[in-house]
Amino acid sequence: MRVLVLGAGFGGLELTTRLSEEFGAALDIVLIDRTDAFVFGFSKLDVMFGRSAPALVSHPYADFVKPGVTFVQTSVRAIDPASRRVQTDAGSFDCDVLVVALGAELDPSLTPGLDDGGHEFYTEAGAFAARDVLERFEGGRVIVGVLSTPYKCPPAPSETVLLLHEQLVQRGLREVSEISLVVDFPRPVPPSPQASEALLEAFAQRGITWHPGREVCELDASRQVAILRDGGEMDYDLFLAVPVHRAPDVVLESELAADGWIPVNPLTLETQFPGVYAIGDVAAVGTPRAGAFAEGQGAVVAQRIASSVRGEAATAEYGGRGICYLEFGGGEVATVDVTFFGAERTGVLRGPSPEMAADKARFGSSRISRWFGRDWVP
Repeated sequence: MRVLVLGAGFGGLELTTRLSEEFGAALDIVLIDRTDAFVFGFSKLDVMFGRSAPALVSHPYADFVKPGVTFVQTSVRAIDPASRRVQTDAGSFDCDVLVVALGAELDPSLTPGLDDGGHEFYTEAGAFAARDVLERFEGGRVIVGVLSTPYKCPPAPSETVLLLHEQLVQRGLREVSEISLVVDFPRPVPPSPQASEALLEAFAQRGITWHPGREVCELDASRQVAILRDGGEMDYDLFLAVPVHRAPDVVLESELAADGWIPVNPLTLETQFPGVYAIGDVAAVGTPRAGAFAEGQGAVVAQRIASSVRGEAATAEYGGRGICYLEFGGGEVATVDVTFFGAERTGVLRGPSPEMAADKARFGSSRISRWFGRDWVP
């Protein structure tokens, strides 16, 4: 049996690792990604705020060496889910099981004026470049704006304003600066009232202005004005953007997409095509787009594939649970433990505390150890 996995993020790495652990070379697994290294989402903020360097948060796929797994760095050009055939720059691949984990594309061009008037910080390149932008910033009006929903890692914009506050205090610029967060959500972390209340309290303590239910749709770079969808305007000196998210073109051009994403059975992650799964940000599962949720989805699909290899009925189902870390600054981190499926949706907050910061470090280290076989101190 050949298993073809498109995308080596949280979901793809967890899925292929689990299958390799159980079957080794007895299973033919091909993992494809267009990039040469993995970077945690939270590591982008570490670089952006000067707490780490790009080389220290990059984990080369060359180190992802697993029995039965072949990694191919190439771009996917076409997906035929009916025949389970994929065209890439490295040739075509046929498979018995196809898992699409290509994530979400970030498209700054969909917001007029963003390229000239702002800085996106959600791609690796954008976050790494924002480090220099923040180092040069001498104070003024800062807007952190989410330009569309849904978006990856819902707590990240809140983390950004809290870490920005901390950095400006350290540089002696906080008193001459204003920080605003603009998100088209009623509260910072919608699934967790506890986490949202803690964040709103933190915003109030730090003088951060929260603009719920509003969305920036355009930047007028010549006037340094953010134009909101409701017709309002906000002046700024520095605009940090979470760009519009969309599915990759290769997905939109395939028969997999509907309403912009890949619909799946939320319990099994199966698409409408036999033997084809979709996990992570590219899939319309009903959970937030975040690495913790993609990892859980990858684990379920691995279990279902393993059952098929063993000739057993697949019974593993996804429960919609994920644990996200939330930086508050000052060396304190919280966790938000959310479960979306089942009798009752929950969103439990733990922390913020230094103990949760240590837990976050252990989380990152454990994944790199398991996936890449080496030690890492985040």
